[in-house]
Amino acid sequence: MYTKQDIIEMLNSQSTDMDRLFEKGVEVRNSAIGDGVYLRGLIEYSNICSKDCLYCGIRHSNRSVERYALSEQEVLDAAEFAYKSNYGSVVLQCGEVKSEKHIRKIEYLVKEIKKLSNDNLGITLSMGEQTLDSYKRWFDAGAHRYLLRIESSNIDLYNKIHPNNKQHSYDDRIVALENLRIAGFQVGSGVMIGLPYQTIEDLADDLLWMKRMDIDMCGMGPYLISEGAPLGAETANILQSEQWRFEMSLKMIATLRIIMPKINIAASTALQAINPMGRIKAIECGANIIMPNISPDNIRANYNLYNNKPRSFDSKIIEDRVHYGEWGDSSHFKSKKNNLV
Repeated sequence: MYTKQDIIEMLNSQSTDMDRLFEKGVEVRNSAIGDGVYLRGLIEYSNICSKDCLYCGIRHSNRSVERYALSEQEVLDAAEFAYKSNYGSVVLQCGEVKSEKHIRKIEYLVKEIKKLSNDNLGITLSMGEQTLDSYKRWFDAGAHRYLLRIESSNIDLYNKIHPNNKQHSYDDRIVALENLRIAGFQVGSGVMIGLPYQTIEDLADDLLWMKRMDIDMCGMGPYLISEGAPLGAETANILQSEQWRFEMSLKMIATLRIIMPKINIAASTALQAINPMGRIKAIECGANIIMPNISPDNIRANYNLYNNKPRSFDSKIIEDRVHYGEWGDSSHFKSKKNNLV
């Protein structure tokens, strides 16, 4: 069992100690789940969002964003590309919308993706806080993984990066995560690394929070400033450097892998925004999931969560490690499920 002080020491590692941490992350991953990498074709369905998170480029109040929602055919064409390219899985991601029309459309799209792929494509959703009933409908339609990031497990910091209104409640986020588990999903969460006001102790607590929440998968990466989001403009003078945030993100990945050996850990796109090889370096620290963007080219610039977001990723760089045509479900989730039988 790793203590908070153990984790702080790992996150503070430098030079050869940091290299050893990365090597340990890879060693633990390879021993627990193997060295394979799984692809999730990312479909950015819509940038329409009801939330006003202070860090996000598609926040509701950002009037400079050209809003869009893909047509049903555009989504299905992207899913068919993933299927024919033998990706194994897709991720449907969008801003948070809670209308019945939206819930019904996602339900339909999930069913159609399962149909066109003969049930061979795994489906991850990332669509914010929804009701338990909505989660159940999407799960019953065929989705089986869901990513809902906490962004920070520190309630005070969470409140600093979200508006003070009823739409942005830490407690509601926790309830939503619990409801995902009830609905049957493999549950993913994650945090931003290098946020204004964030400390090393906060990041250590984030990792311990993920351990306590018993998550099945994690998507986390460096905090990056976004145009149209007030947090960046107001706090630019107190931010750690991009290189610090990059290295700390890699250390968070390696440390999480060490304390939760069997979960899925994504190599985030945000890492590549800082370093062209960012996602590959994450794999070299213990991550095992890559999410190439397969959204239509004409809309990618409008799903701009942060500045300098990469538009592509060449999976051929790691082709010899990719498990094509496999869902790559969380071994952690499978272990828990087997223990209940």
